[in-house]
Amino acid sequence: MRIVATPKEFADSFLGAQREAAASFGINTILLEKYITQPRHIEVQVFGDKLGNVLHLYERDCSVQRRHQKIIEEAPAPNITHDFRSHLGQAAVSAAKAVGYHSAGTVEFIVDTLSGRFYFMEMNTRLQVEHPVTEMIVGQDLVEWQIRVANGEPLPISQSEVPLSGHAFEARIYAENVPRGFLPATGVLHYYNPVPASSTAVRIETGVAQGDTVSMHYDPMIAKLVVWGEDRGAALVKLKDCLSRFQVAGVPTNINFLQKLANHEEFKDGNVETHFIEHHKDDLFVDPNNSVLVKEAHDKAKSVASIVAACLCEKDNYASANFPGSLSIWYSQPPFRVHHNATRTMVFEWDNESGTNSSNLFTISITYQQDGSYLAEVGEVGSAGVEVKPIHLDKHNFTVEVDGVSMQVNLATYVEGGVEHIHVWHGSEHYQFRQKLGLEFSEEDETQQKTNLENASHPPGSIVAPMAGLVVKVLLNNGMKVDQGQPVLVLEAMKMEHVVKSPSSGYIHGLQVGAGQQVSDGSCLFIVKVSYCFFFFGSHYKT
Repeated sequence: MRIVATPKEFADSFLGAQREAAASFGINTILLEKYITQPRHIEVQVFGDKLGNVLHLYERDCSVQRRHQKIIEEAPAPNITHDFRSHLGQAAVSAAKAVGYHSAGTVEFIVDTLSGRFYFMEMNTRLQVEHPVTEMIVGQDLVEWQIRVANGEPLPISQSEVPLSGHAFEARIYAENVPRGFLPATGVLHYYNPVPASSTAVRIETGVAQGDTVSMHYDPMIAKLVVWGEDRGAALVKLKDCLSRFQVAGVPTNINFLQKLANHEEFKDGNVETHFIEHHKDDLFVDPNNSVLVKEAHDKAKSVASIVAACLCEKDNYASANFPGSLSIWYSQPPFRVHHNATRTMVFEWDNESGTNSSNLFTISITYQQDGSYLAEVGEVGSAGVEVKPIHLDKHNFTVEVDGVSMQVNLATYVEGGVEHIHVWHGSEHYQFRQKLGLEFSEEDETQQKTNLENASHPPGSIVAPMAGLVVKVLLNNGMKVDQGQPVLVLEAMKMEHVVKSPSSGYIHGLQVGAGQQVSDGSCLFIVKVSYCFFFFGSHYKT
């Protein structure tokens, strides 16, 4: 899908849409439609049998979207009247009857929030990803209906018998980097702990398991979280609770962003439309550095989280260690030392998952105490310490008492690329840290090491791939002049195209990728070099 605001944009948008359509569906036919500036996306679930009976199972609101793809769906649609619902349903049934349709289908409409009118957009002749929210509110198994209709049986109920009970939400859990424009992410699911579907009010649909790899060849959705409540408010409370307990480590996800959406006041009131994320970006992408008070609270939370993470890692390491018997006295709990308590110092780097440089280093000293607790100090040994008493409940769950305050914490760790990754969940908060394996390092060493690595791998002016993908088109060649913001090449991943533009004016150098080539996330695509003009005046020159 492409939005064209000016005639100048038409050709590039048309060709880009054609490529996406051909790559995803094998057909490059393009439809031109009127663009509604303040729309809602509402669709109606219809069902027909081979006897000519057609009914609708109410509507779903799919307005909250990113990159023109739905991320939260709900049924029924909020803030619409009974008459509007009736007219919408009848229009969908009429469309299905007009083509003699049978089996499951979805008739999609664009609703103009300014005029109150709705427009037919398309019909999907299948069950859609979000059909579970409809099943939740009508109490019917639509897959069973499909089988019965295919067998020539009539629809099991009539339109007047279709129930409408409560409210349901579906949140799509994606492997994606939200701060980088919702770009799809790839990697290994080192820890995957979806909230358990403990009742008929919570439903988890997923096709992955812990240890699986999210690749660049498929859609990055890893799960659907579906919840039901007696009304919209109750369903929303359940959605927020389940999102806070959905834990993934190994790839960046949109879980935290979905939590922000669910907690937004306008979303709570049901004031949704397709530009919801764009209109409320200042709230949804809040920078913790904007407010001094917020930053102080955030830094304190990170500091406490780092202390908890260090103590839990240490306890977990000792619990799972298999040390030689001759060394058991030194690695007992607490470990034995002569005339003093054992102390270990660790350096953690906070990982904000955004790919920015806003990382923080935490030097944590842990002193083992005779009662099995720890005295943890951030910074220099001898600073004000925090007493931590962790109780290992099972493999990943702990009860931790920090200076007398008890909390439930989940811990997941894994090693990748010589670095230990530590994930800590507490309530709705998720903290991520990294710790280099081997020799400990100072903040100056870490900064210098990062700089050396970046300079060695990517020269100045390098433009790296924002995601793993396939190069589908290269627009410029080496040596050609490029302007700031000018497209250089097009990447495709997971059914979406991403145009890579030059961040500055200059000349293209080091371009070694071509159409049809696969590239990895962070690999160098090309270099933009700024040209200099030299003017000589006698024995002097100016630049």
